[in-house]
Amino acid sequence: MHQFENGTSAARIDGAVWKKSSHSNPSGNCVELARLPGGDIALRNSRDPEGPALIYTRAEISAFLSGAKDGEFDGMVDGI
Repeated sequence: MHQFENGTSAARIDGAVWKKSSHSNPSGNCVELARLPGGDIALRNSRDPEGPALIYTRAEISAFLSGAKDGEFDGMVDGI
């Protein structure tokens, strides 16, 4: 099984199925995520699909998503 490191070109992650939020803006600027074969999650910038990907464990992504659902990061966007 191939291990990917942070900064790996997203284009080099063969077979990745990238998913972006339906809440992304009309021009499509958003982050995209892909599940990797070993269970890790890759994240890339949709404006630079061949650029670097950040690699997170399922636990890291789960903690982030839980915080986002709880509103812990709302102030980062709302300026609070």
